[in-house]
Amino acid sequence: MPLERRDLDVTDPAAVDRVLAAHRPAWVINTAACHRVDDIERDPAARARALAVNVAAADDLARACARVGARLVHLSTDYVFGDVGPGPHAEDGPVAPQSVYAVTKLAGEFLVRRASPAHLVIRSAGLYGVAGSSGKGGNFVETMLRKARAGEEIRVVTDQVLTPTYTADLAAAIARLLATGPPGGVYHLTNAGRCSWHEFAAAIFALCGIEAALHGVPTREYAALVARAGGTPPAPRPPDSVLANTRAAARGVTLRPWREALAAYLVAKDHRRR
Repeated sequence: MPLERRDLDVTDPAAVDRVLAAHRPAWVINTAACHRVDDIERDPAARARALAVNVAAADDLARACARVGARLVHLSTDYVFGDVGPGPHAEDGPVAPQSVYAVTKLAGEFLVRRASPAHLVIRSAGLYGVAGSSGKGGNFVETMLRKARAGEEIRVVTDQVLTPTYTADLAAAIARLLATGPPGGVYHLTNAGRCSWHEFAAAIFALCGIEAALHGVPTREYAALVARAGGTPPAPRPPDSVLANTRAAARGVTLRPWREALAAYLVAKDHRRR
């Protein structure tokens, strides 16, 4: 039974207990997160919200699940790896979060695993989906298309590498993984392959047949451009956060290449024909 934010405030432990007691689920999938990375870095109110949702609520939910015998699936992020070297990063690889957001997500992971060894932490990366993100007003794909259609000059970083992941593929992969009765622990689930954000943007435009004024810039130069425009430099991002999907693949769960997933998304959103 899916519950939206209006149905359950995960920062209210009493409400979490009531809902779990009423439904007695076998699995609980926690997609709640405070993920406005730059706001969390510089705004005390956003930081407090991130601590409440990403840390305290994750802990409360994990312990509540353990009390009723439910297994929690907690969604986390590639950002926990920070700048630990080139990927792909294994599930048990060293972590070094660089941003406040990443620190809160890693803390949430630790508390979920402490609550019960049966719980799962699933890290993914570069998420985009048909519904968009209510906290960010869309997603990277829609932002790129909107800027291109407005004729804007678009600058995207060339030296941050990841695997962008379609949420429809991620949801299906989680369902397949849970059907195998997996042991608890950390799992990585992303679409296959790797690209920079600039390469991702270029693929969006190519698949849609759009001629965009796209320019690649290194992270340092992008931060300087933001500062010169009067903005606050963005929070640090991992230079290479490609994840190795080792544990899920061992259970027969893999995802298609990111370009195929992107093409499917663009069809679903009527940005291109099949």
